[in-house]
Amino acid sequence: MSVVAEEFLAPNSYYDKHFKTQAVKILPGEFYVTTENKMIVTVLGSCVSVCLRDPVTRIAGMNHFLLPANRDLNGVGAESARYGVYAMEVLINHMIKLGVPKERLEAKVFGGGNVLKQLTGSNVGEQNAAFVLDYLKTENLSIKAKDLLGEFPRKVYFFPISGEVKVRKLKAMHNTTIIDRESEYRVRINQQPASGDVDLFE
Repeated sequence: MSVVAEEFLAPNSYYDKHFKTQAVKILPGEFYVTTENKMIVTVLGSCVSVCLRDPVTRIAGMNHFLLPANRDLNGVGAESARYGVYAMEVLINHMIKLGVPKERLEAKVFGGGNVLKQLTGSNVGEQNAAFVLDYLKTENLSIKAKDLLGEFPRKVYFFPISGEVKVRKLKAMHNTTIIDRESEYRVRINQQPASGDVDLFE
């Protein structure tokens, strides 16, 4: 059965001259799901991204999210975790609607750098990394690769057809774009009411 290509929150599309491929870039709070051979790119500071892929159909997607509130590292608060769960389930649900069995999904996770600590007084990245690993374990989703925590932002390149992910550490930043973007995103989601639940298709 053929699968109709479907894309969600279709963000910035462009042609990547280095990799010689069509690409899309996702920003904080966005996600992207595709059945096509398009590279998905994002830049992570304290945020985390999960790359999900079905190795059979090669349908794949990526999200980019941040838990909204400061929490004790010994336990992510209920409302904060609720937001992370919503961000994950939106991505998973769209892939299931395209015919991917949830149990076949493979995950690769990235981000959670120590980027916002100077602004928030706590290691936001560590909270995000802890959440996403716990979520994937609870949902029995296989983690095929991870690159979390550390001092530097990352640029992540995800190739849906092969499942390959390339990560470049941004050790020299010439501006504050990443920090500014995540700080603005954090303020925005802290001002929003808690997201509603997403019912997963089985």
